Amino acid sequence: MDTLIQDMKDYAQENSVPIMSEEGIVFLQKFIDEHKITHILEIGTAIGYSAICMANVRKSIQIISIERDEIRYQKAKENVEKAHLEKRITLIFDDAFNVGLNEKFDLIFIDAAKAQNIRFFERFSPLLNKYGYIITDNMYFHGLVEKKDLSNETKNVRKMVEKIRNYHQYLNNLEDYHSTIYKIGDGISVSEKLS
Repeated sequence: MDTLIQDMKDYAQENSVPIMSEEGIVFLQKFIDEHKITHILEIGTAIGYSAICMANVRKSIQIISIERDEIRYQKAKENVEKAHLEKRITLIFDDAFNVGLNEKFDLIFIDAAKAQNIRFFERFSPLLNKYGYIITDNMYFHGLVEKKDLSNETKNVRKMVEKIRNYHQYLNNLEDYHSTIYKIGDGISVSEKLS
């Protein structure tokens, strides 16, 4: 398994596939372990790195992971098979907004198109169990979210930063969730459903 994890890291680096930082993964695995999480929905599979790392926490963990990029989806499928986790990780190739799910989850992990974070939260939060959690990666977007002067950045980057800042505000204003942003990796938010 360690070899596969390293191979995935190498592949991600060589092919510019964004995957969670090492400290981000450690945080996520520890969180899943400590909160006895067993049923996870992941928005944004990429090559299956985080799904496999999450599944490795405990044998009772079941994951549904959605990916819209076909090349990444196929690579994730290959990696999940290599990890012998096909029975515990269900991969869905589609745009997340087209996917209808009826089951409930202990944890929803959002690691997809950053500009869509609010839409992802609104779309999938009804699937969260009572006292469940929504975790979002890349809350600081390479440190740019906290940077005051973005005049050297492209228009697209500035727009992205603005959308992530809006998501910060959105989380802060939610009455039925308590959200904390941790300075781990590229910034990780944990939103706990209060009822």
